[in-house]
Amino acid sequence: MITAALRREHEIEAGIKVKILEDQFGRIVLQPITEDYIDGVMGCLVGREDLLANWEKEHRAEGKHDR
Repeated sequence: MITAALRREHEIEAGIKVKILEDQFGRIVLQPITEDYIDGVMGCLVGREDLLANWEKEHRAEGKHDR
């Protein structure tokens, strides 16, 4: 059971989705998926390679070799 104090502190309300993780010590960690969490992860991939674009480029290059 999650105490009321923890629910308030971490904005866990009825209907909030929770991500379940396991840490390096084998402990179960619950990560509430709140607006703050979403805001924190938004943009974490900015500046990283575009995997779809890379796949399309490779796929087109492979197609040219097959002709």
